[in-house]
Amino acid sequence: MTIPATGRRALLGFAAVTLAAPRLAAAQDAWPTRPVRYINPYTAGGPTDTLSRLLCQKMSDLSGQQFVVENRTGSGGIVGNQAIAQSAPDGYTLGLGGIATHAIAPTLYARMPFDPHKDFTFASGMWQLPNLLVVNNDIPARSVPELIAFLKANPGTYSYASAGAGTTLHISGELFKTMAGVDINHVPYRGSAAAYPDIIAGRVHMIFDNIPGALAQARENRVRALGVTSARRSPVVPDVPSISETLAGFDMSSWTCLCGPAGIPRDTVLRIAALARRALETEELKRAYLDQGATAWPTTPEEIADFRASEERRLAPIIRASGARVE
Repeated sequence: MTIPATGRRALLGFAAVTLAAPRLAAAQDAWPTRPVRYINPYTAGGPTDTLSRLLCQKMSDLSGQQFVVENRTGSGGIVGNQAIAQSAPDGYTLGLGGIATHAIAPTLYARMPFDPHKDFTFASGMWQLPNLLVVNNDIPARSVPELIAFLKANPGTYSYASAGAGTTLHISGELFKTMAGVDINHVPYRGSAAAYPDIIAGRVHMIFDNIPGALAQARENRVRALGVTSARRSPVVPDVPSISETLAGFDMSSWTCLCGPAGIPRDTVLRIAALARRALETEELKRAYLDQGATAWPTTPEEIADFRASEERRLAPIIRASGARVE
């Protein structure tokens, strides 16, 4: 029997697709088979950039594929996370989500260009980074209990700085006000570094800053460290008590997660999570993170998705009580 030319072409095309299908499936199963774009929604050179690049380099080493960091900044991380949410769900665009964009922003912002619950696939936690409460050296308090007593004796007189409304620095201060029952004023700055000249001079009196920046100032005796904001003491400053040792239940740490757009295939998500865990559990990366004041934090996809939702619920009443709102 003679097959017409058009039929032969169709048959050959079908055979090619059939033969290629296992190779395509294998390529998908073997993620990553090409470079992966990692979007950091914050500026180059900052703590999230340094920690992200350390992780991406380790994942590159382990997988044999490049994880390329792209800084996509704007609106406190909203711009970068919008880019993550709108990318193709193939596992080749991932990025940094976290407490600011996925737990604080849903309550802080009247409108957002993405839904943290519906528009992302969560693969793993990455790190946790507590804040350090430091005060002006002229403040007589040498401990958190002494600071609370001092502030209660001088209501409305003293103030705390932050890196802007809705940051963990701001929400740490609001949580402290609520739990300690003190009246202190919030003074926002464009980044914590800009606040230190005023704190050192005594124009503003304290800040709940990320450990790396605050610790550098404390070690130079420009400010005095009183407490860390994590539930337990930080291994970076083990001699500094946790605020929770005075205010039971106090806990406010920055945390980040490795996420991508909604719809990434389950097998690929599990491979992303497994690679992140391998990287985060290496002694080299754990030490490098501790040098930056952070703790490596691998999780399962389910654990990080549940944690994000619980953090949004926990922080919502604190944010509302602070009066912070972005229209």
